[in-house]
Amino acid sequence: MILYVHFGVREHGDRFEYPGTEAVYRRLIGLLGGITPVVQALPPDAAFADVAGARRYFGRDARDLAALVRLRVAAVYGIDCTVGVGPNPLLARIAAQNGPPGAIRCAPAEPGEAAAYLAPLPVGVLPGVGPATVRTLSPYGLKTVGDVQRVPTATLARILGAPAARSLADAARGVDATRVAPKAPPRSVGAVREFGRDELDPEQHHRALLGCAEEIGWRLRRERLACGVLVLTVSYADRTTTVRTRTLPEPTAHSRALATEATRMYASLALQRARVRGVTLRAEAIAPADRTTHQLTLDPTDDRAYRLEAAADRARARFGPDAVHLAALGTPPAPTGNSAP
Repeated sequence: MILYVHFGVREHGDRFEYPGTEAVYRRLIGLLGGITPVVQALPPDAAFADVAGARRYFGRDARDLAALVRLRVAAVYGIDCTVGVGPNPLLARIAAQNGPPGAIRCAPAEPGEAAAYLAPLPVGVLPGVGPATVRTLSPYGLKTVGDVQRVPTATLARILGAPAARSLADAARGVDATRVAPKAPPRSVGAVREFGRDELDPEQHHRALLGCAEEIGWRLRRERLACGVLVLTVSYADRTTTVRTRTLPEPTAHSRALATEATRMYASLALQRARVRGVTLRAEAIAPADRTTHQLTLDPTDDRAYRLEAAADRARARFGPDAVHLAALGTPPAPTGNSAP
């Protein structure tokens, strides 16, 4: 059996705030390792744990082990968590996300029962089904997982293409052949911006991205590091998330370059009046800055931008991280499409 653990601090009774720093997250993963050695980190705030061996060792079933996880996390770190229990990673994750935070929820293990469990859920809960795919399926009346279950795979292939159709058909029945791969959290630097309410204004989303990029850039430069990959996570009011990953043209720690890429990633989601609860930006593939390469440019604008950034860093070092903030990169890209998550 698989546990999907989502860490968080309870906020406003029905939502979670990010658990804290990367160091806290690593300690939380270590705590899970005290229950089972088969733990796969899912930065910045979740993990899979295969408890097949732990059930025999502790003499408890998977639900009891989930309760043990919640108890230890709360007792040691004062952090609440949601735990989904399922026969595979897909069902464990969906169980965790299918309700309010701070609970244990179990998905059925039998294939027929799993399909019935998934049937009433919106199709967007399935992995790989983002807002764009939801908009593609909606005109065909495919709005719930049950709708997808009733459609032949050949029909789905005409709508989405053969590979995506096969993956979607399997996921709709609760079929997931992936295994939990023991994996420590990679070294990363993350920043989170939560909104006080469901935020529909793209301009506010844009400002949150700028704030995340500025925070990440400052932390990387302070430690003389650079990142090669950005991961953007957008959380919506219905507790679903969309994740996008982009490899940068070259490793960087410059806030403006990070903000430009983050803005492009956001624009690629094609959100239209999306009810966003928060955005998370994470820098990965981190390496010492002096070991990375940089394409030289003769553009004087870049040179001025780097000098201003260095001056801003000196001000932050003296007066604190909030002394200077990144200016807007212009108006955010206009979203396309007609529906929201």
